[in-house]
Amino acid sequence: MLHSIILGKGQPFLILHGFLGMADNWKTLGRKWSEDGYQVHLIDQRNHGRSLHSDEFSYEIMAQDIKDYCDKHQLKNIILLGHSMGGKVAMKFAVEQESYLNKLLIADIAPKEYPSHHSDIVRGLRSINFETIKSRHHADEMLELVIPDLGTRQFLLKSLYRVDKNRYGWRFNLDVLGTAQDKVGIHESIVNPINTPTLFIRGGNSGYILDSDKMLIDSAFAKAVLKTIPDAGHWLHAEKPQKFYSIVTDFLK
Repeated sequence: MLHSIILGKGQPFLILHGFLGMADNWKTLGRKWSEDGYQVHLIDQRNHGRSLHSDEFSYEIMAQDIKDYCDKHQLKNIILLGHSMGGKVAMKFAVEQESYLNKLLIADIAPKEYPSHHSDIVRGLRSINFETIKSRHHADEMLELVIPDLGTRQFLLKSLYRVDKNRYGWRFNLDVLGTAQDKVGIHESIVNPINTPTLFIRGGNSGYILDSDKMLIDSAFAKAVLKTIPDAGHWLHAEKPQKFYSIVTDFLK
């Protein structure tokens, strides 16, 4: 079963993080929505955070995980938000289990295939020798040799934790996710359009959702709206949290 952080009471609002992320990435925004009267479920997806580690990676399996989670917690009429890989899971869930949905929100990912582009990050993560790493700062210095971008390293280091007093480790399942990185960008065609009201949000500087992708979005999601956050990249919710919060909240109202 998936691990989650549940905040507040009200209509269920499930949030799915991206590749190599975890539920904690969304805690600040999740707390704000819980204060607005939603029951927010910040979910660690399979092979991430504190959720189960398995040898399997597919959007079909991860979408089934969300259905099983909803059934366990008796959740219906849900709001589902997914970022990047989490957006892919959310789209697959919409195809398979649309009856569970009240509204769907997809952050900075389109219903199309993306080429593999995580190899440098995976290589950097694999370069960490936990036999020698003695501190978070030391891990950051090692990552910097392969991953120069500070924001990316800070994001990844959120998943660094103490296995015991003498050893660090990653909360994500690097063995499986590193091997599965070519599968992260895949997309299966959506034959029957999704009728759930859907908001796509993109970062103006991201490049993950292009102007030309609006046609793909409209053909797959009958009630889709596309909003852009200027001067934001792929981690738009972390770079421009107030603007992201406002756009989502306006859509939900």
